[in-house]
Amino acid sequence: MDSGEAHLYNERSLEWKVLGMPVNGTLTVPDDDKRHSAIVFVAGSGPTDRNWCSPLLPGSNGSGKLLTEKLSRMGYITLRYDKLASGPGVRERAELFKGKLSMDTHLRELSGAVRTLLLELGHRISKIFVAANSEGTIHAVNYQLNEKTDKFSGLVLISPPGRPVGAVARDQINRQVDQIPDSKAVMEHYDSAIDAFLNGGSMKDDTVLPVSLKQFIASLYNPYNLPFSRELWNYNLSDYLGAISEPVLIMIGKKDIQVDWKVDGDCLKNAADEKRNFSFYFPENANHLLKHEDREKADLDAQYVSKNYNADGRDLDGDSFDHMVQWIRDAEAGPRHESKL
Repeated sequence: MDSGEAHLYNERSLEWKVLGMPVNGTLTVPDDDKRHSAIVFVAGSGPTDRNWCSPLLPGSNGSGKLLTEKLSRMGYITLRYDKLASGPGVRERAELFKGKLSMDTHLRELSGAVRTLLLELGHRISKIFVAANSEGTIHAVNYQLNEKTDKFSGLVLISPPGRPVGAVARDQINRQVDQIPDSKAVMEHYDSAIDAFLNGGSMKDDTVLPVSLKQFIASLYNPYNLPFSRELWNYNLSDYLGAISEPVLIMIGKKDIQVDWKVDGDCLKNAADEKRNFSFYFPENANHLLKHEDREKADLDAQYVSKNYNADGRDLDGDSFDHMVQWIRDAEAGPRHESKL
């Protein structure tokens, strides 16, 4: 897509507080005095930072940073931020948020981002959009349904789960253990362990479960993740999507091995049935983080994908980015944002 003349922009840090702790973000602003649309970015699951990088994954070439750089050069104001459990200083904060992370704290992170953006640049903003990835799509939708005055003018949901989060996770795990001996017994023991977790039980040693699955279940019990992990497990985005009246773009790449473009896509389509303001796009060669992937999906496994999500040289999928930009431009044709701040 021809983006026209590249805009110069300035970048600076912003901070707001949740639970008395700082949430840190990066703001980009076009180097002019005109009004522009703004885009707030929400990262995916785990300790994923403002750039959409994680200490659990190798590499620092995050899609969040790539997206904001491209959109900033096109004249958009952008804001991306580290969640409380990610980014610099997380070790110092850990004891403070232990046992306090919840759906509500994630909502407050995003609400703080929007409020801080408007306090800084409300006079320069014509519309506010959100671009969220994976678990972040849940928080974006949650914000949209709870916010009374400063709703997003449109939502870009990248790789959203269409089924309950626990069902999506189970599907991923089932594919990974399918080739090992006694895979059926492993999944039965896994289901039993998850039932105990959801019902407030304690984790028990299970000799049938592989070490990797034991570690995964232990991460759910980690006190730093509670009560959020229990809230998240049965959350079904499809139950809430239809209540949104603003334009929504849903993008799931056909090379995504975490969310299934057909299975989850169909669930989301059914949830948005007869909603004229919902758009769906399933790019042929985009992965979970909207990066271009040349390999056939059958050749993609968890080990390869995790090593290459943020590897140097990996770039955004061009078709996906062009489609997203065109959708935002079309959505910009509606009424301007009027902040109540």
